[in-house]
Amino acid sequence: MNTIILHSQDQQSAIQISEKIAASVEGRSTHFRLHADYSASLDDLRDEFRVDINYLPAFDFSEAALFVSDMDSTLINIECIDEIADFAHLKPQVAAITERAMQGELDFSASLIERVALLQGLDIEVLDRVYTERLRVNKGGKALIQFLKTQQIKTAVVSGGFTYFTQRLAQDIGLDYNRANTLAIKGNRLTGKVEGNIINATAKAEFVVELCAKHQILPHQAIVIGDGANDLEMMAVAGLSVAYYAKPAVLEYADIVISYSSLDIMVDFFNE
Repeated sequence: MNTIILHSQDQQSAIQISEKIAASVEGRSTHFRLHADYSASLDDLRDEFRVDINYLPAFDFSEAALFVSDMDSTLINIECIDEIADFAHLKPQVAAITERAMQGELDFSASLIERVALLQGLDIEVLDRVYTERLRVNKGGKALIQFLKTQQIKTAVVSGGFTYFTQRLAQDIGLDYNRANTLAIKGNRLTGKVEGNIINATAKAEFVVELCAKHQILPHQAIVIGDGANDLEMMAVAGLSVAYYAKPAVLEYADIVISYSSLDIMVDFFNE
């Protein structure tokens, strides 16, 4: 018998889905739980009902101790590098490279070097404008972080983007840790280079392992969420992986899929 989480309060959908998969229905305050001898892919149900529906994974949520999120297009609504490029009138070119990198079609590190080079000469004030004018935490993100705090779960953001944004975001919404790339600056202008090692897929996974070691947490107690191909390595390290409005490779890999709802539906899994 499998438990399937229907991340909706629409009783009609719960009834219709339960009839399709011969499930009993259990109502919860924020969602429905369907109990059924059903183990097929849930993709068709997701597509038909336009709703998030997930198997209750073999993960002990009572032991969860670390939550690590990708930043761009996961915890926040934009790809920061694309928005910076907009101030140089290069957004279409940079965004096209970003998309191919997120799909896994390009080497991430090489693509980042190529994109950052196009930003050479921009005044650093554009970073503040991107943060204040365009960057927003995705719906449910702040509520999810606050909930995780009540569970004594450490929280972090890691990004192939830039420390300027991860540091401000971490401070603004109360994340415990952040890591990203550092943009080189000279004379209040971007040099078109990145300082230090690039935070690529491998570095993201290493960050998760590092935080686990720091807090004496086992990797299977970690939850990782992302949307792009460069999140797959850190997902493989964690005990639970979550795809948020993700690219096909990530949707295929992840334990939990969020494609219609807000980030805080993660709370449904803790609601025993």
